[in-house]
Amino acid sequence: MPPKNRFAEMQPEIAAWRRDIHENPEILFETHRTSALVADKLRAFGCDEVVTGLGRTGVVGVIKGRQDSSGKVIGLRADMDALPIMEATGLPHASKTPGAMHACGHDGHTAMLLGAAKYLCETRNFDGTVLVIFQPAEEGGGGGREMVADGLMDRWRVTEVYGMHNWPGRPVGSFSIRAGTFFASTDQFEITVEGKGGHAAKPQETIDPTVTASHVVLALQSIVSRNADPVSQIVVSVTSVESSSKAFNVIPSRVTLRGTVRTMSKELRDLAETRLKAIAEATCMAYGATARIAYHRGYPVMANHEAQTDFAREVATAVSGSCDEAPLVMGGEDFAYMLESRPGAYILVGNGDTAAVHHPEYDFNDEAIPAGCSWLAGVAEMRMPLAS
Repeated sequence: MPPKNRFAEMQPEIAAWRRDIHENPEILFETHRTSALVADKLRAFGCDEVVTGLGRTGVVGVIKGRQDSSGKVIGLRADMDALPIMEATGLPHASKTPGAMHACGHDGHTAMLLGAAKYLCETRNFDGTVLVIFQPAEEGGGGGREMVADGLMDRWRVTEVYGMHNWPGRPVGSFSIRAGTFFASTDQFEITVEGKGGHAAKPQETIDPTVTASHVVLALQSIVSRNADPVSQIVVSVTSVESSSKAFNVIPSRVTLRGTVRTMSKELRDLAETRLKAIAEATCMAYGATARIAYHRGYPVMANHEAQTDFAREVATAVSGSCDEAPLVMGGEDFAYMLESRPGAYILVGNGDTAAVHHPEYDFNDEAIPAGCSWLAGVAEMRMPLAS
C-alpha cells in the first residue's frame, strides 16, 4: 500500500487548505477561525457527527464505517495551534498576523487529517468508527489534557488513539517511531534571587544577587552531571536572566532566573525538582541572599504503547516501504495525555531538508501530504478491516 492515488489527486486541494491555515495562525486556545474552518469542512465531507467546543476550541468529527461489528473506535488526532514567532520565510502564504506563525507544522497536521477525513467519508472501507480529533493549544496550553478532561475518550468510547508529527531532516514521506518512552516531560521553573542592592562602586555594602544567581546557574548543572545517572536523559536549562535594574552603576536587589527541566522518567523528574530547589536555596544562603522558587510541572513523558506502535509501524511500512527506529526526543508533546488515557502510538513523518521546527524560517513541506494522509487513513482501514 504505497501512498494512495486519491491523496495524490487531492494534494493541491489539501495544500491549499494548509496554506490558508498557515496565513492565519492562531495561538493556544484562540483557534476560533481554524476550528470553524475545520468544522465546516467536516460537515461538508459528510461526517456523521461534528462536535465543536470540546476542550474549549477543539473539534471532533465522527465517521462510521460500512460495518460496525468490531466495536472499535479509533481516534486520529491533529493539533491546530501556532507559535508566538515572527515569520521570516518570505513565502506568498506567510503569516498575515504579526508575531504569530505556524512554525511547528500544525497547519500541515490539520490539513492532512482533513484530507484523511474527506477520504474516509467517501470510502468508509472499515468496520467500526473513526474519530478525527482536532486539538488546540499543544504549544504549552495542554489542549490534549483539556479535551480528555472534557470527556473525549469516554463520550465516544475510544479504544485506541494515534497521532503524527512532521520531522525536518528526515526524507519527505518517510516514517520513524519507537515503542515506550518517546518524548520528554516538560517542566518550568522560576527562581527569584533576593539580595540587597546598592552602588556598583560599593559592593561590600550589598548582597549581590547577580553574583549569587550566576553561581545558581552553574550549580544547577550538577543535577545533570552529579545527581542523575550518567546514562539517563535529562536537560536542565536556564533560559532567561532578568535583573531588577538596567543601570550600569547599580547592583540590583533582585535577579530572576527562568528555565526548563526535561526528563524521561517520573523518578528522574522528582529528583530534578527536589535537587533544583535544594541547590537554589542553599546557594543563595551561602551568599547571604534568599531564593523564591516556583516550579511548574508541564507535560508528562509521552510513551507509546507497544502493540499499537508495532501496528503503526506496519502501516507506515505499507505506505513508504520502511519505518525507522526513532530517537528519543527531549521536546515535549501533549499527546502524552491522550496516550495516558488510551492505548495508542505517535509517529514521525519526514519533512525533508527544511528549517527546524520552532524556527522563523520553517515551513511544512506539502510534498509530505500524500504519505501522511495515507498513513492516517491506513490506520483506520488496517486496524478495522471490513469482514470478507
